[in-house]
Parts: sequence; structure tokens; C-alpha cells
Amino acid sequence: MSKFFDGLEKYIYWTSIPKIGLNDIVDILIVSVMIYLIVKWIKTTRAWVLLKGIIILLCIAFAAYLLQLHTVSWILSNTMGVGITAILIVFQPELRSALEQLGRKNWVTDIFSTDSRQEELEYTARTLQEISRAAIEMGKVKTGALIVLQREVALGEYERTGIPIDAKVSSQLLINIFEHNTPLHDGAVIIHNNRIVSATCYLPLSDSVEIGKEMGTRHRAAVGISEVSDSITVIVSEETGGISIARDGKIIRHLDPQRLRDELAVLREEKGQNKKFKLWKGRNRNEKKNGK
Repeated sequence: MSKFFDGLEKYIYWTSIPKIGLNDIVDILIVSVMIYLIVKWIKTTRAWVLLKGIIILLCIAFAAYLLQLHTVSWILSNTMGVGITAILIVFQPELRSALEQLGRKNWVTDIFSTDSRQEELEYTARTLQEISRAAIEMGKVKTGALIVLQREVALGEYERTGIPIDAKVSSQLLINIFEHNTPLHDGAVIIHNNRIVSATCYLPLSDSVEIGKEMGTRHRAAVGISEVSDSITVIVSEETGGISIARDGKIIRHLDPQRLRDELAVLREEKGQNKKFKLWKGRNRNEKKNGK
């Protein structure tokens, strides 16, 4: 009988709600704010994609533990320490930038901001038409250009290497930016939220051996940015006037005007499919509710 009461007492102890003091509340608030700020910072860098990969690895490790997959568990546990060191080395520029911003930010305003506007990530038909029109016109006169269209992976670290523009996308403005002997013609233009965010941006060069020797620095930079992000880059050759597009570490060359428009239209088709999926899920929920 005594064993029964001992077990009952332990059960009540573990299921009882602990007393929460003022120190505990402050502790929870500080940790919550830290997690919020870290996640918010990660979403503005390419580390966001890495975080998704880490979450997948953690899920695999948890599944391996449950299923008693000893070999998989051993490999993951022995490579975790090396992986953390590699992350610190690869993302050293982002970590340094975050520490530099630590003292400049107004954290109170940032945390309690009432601005509830959401970024519109979809590229409008007008924006894509203006980009294709500018590329075609620059190709006719052999004006070199490098136009990066940001998608889900943020390109903030590359935007900061250029000069802020924050202007509505128009073919006239793009042509003027890349005009020879103008202050902004060298480097890349980054477009986000249907606006030209920055010009004269420096992009990482690709080390791929698949890129032909006839292609210069502009094409290597376009492939390089597509290797580290999901962006799409439009390139206009200064030597031949040919138009190319780089995405997913690959380059598609010698595009005619119609093919260029078709390649850019993918941006709208993908967003349209996502919207249909969301609408379908919402419709399913409504049907279930009505059925009940």
C-alpha cells in the first residue's frame, strides 16, 4: 500500500504546475525576445535556407533515435561538432554584420512595431514586361547588363555592396543605369518587391568549370548568385548583345525576345500555383465546416 501512495505522490509531483515567480516571467520574456530577433535576422540572410536544412537533419536524427538506426545516429552525432564549426566559417560575414547592427538598432521600436504590412513577393506582369523590354533594347545596342530578381532567399548582404535606389521598375531607368560611362553602370541591379532596390552590387563569382571560356565575369557573377540563392538573373552581353538567364546554378543562353518573356513568366506561374494551393486548402476547410 505504501508503494502505491509513493507512486501516486511522485505522479502528483511531476504533473503539478510549478510555482512561477517574477524572475521566471522575466527569464521567459528575455529568451522569447532573443529567439524572435534571431529568427527575424536569419530570414533576412541566406542562412534561412541553411536553417531549414538543419531542421530536416534534426528530424532525421530524431527518427533514427526512435527507430534505433545506430549507424545513422553515430554519423550524425560525430559530424554535428564539425558542422557547427563549418557554419561559423561559412557565415562569418553575416555574423559580423549582425554584431555590427546590434548596437545601431532601436530594439524597442523593432520589437513593439505596429507596422503589420506584409511584403508582396509576387512580380507583377508590368515589372517583368519592363525588365524584358529593357534587356531587349540593351541587347540591340550591346549594352552590358546584370539584373537580379530576388525571390524567397534574401540578398541583403549583396544589396549593401551597392548604392540604394528604391525606385519603381521601368525599362527607361534600367537602360539609363547600365548606360556606358555612367556612375551606376558597373555591377548588378537587384530587384525586389517590384522595385529596383540597389545598383552597382557586387556578386559572388562561380567556380564552375561548366561555364565556357567565352563567357566573362558578368556571366560568372550571374551563375554565382544563382548558386547561393534561388534568384533569377538576366544577363545582357556587352560583346555580342546576347541575352541569357541564370537560375539554379545553370545558364540559358541566346534567348530571343519571346523565350525571354517565357522564362520570366515562370515567376508569376509559380506564385499563381502557390495561391491556388492556398485557396484549395481554404476551400477544403470551409467544405468540412459546412459538412459538419
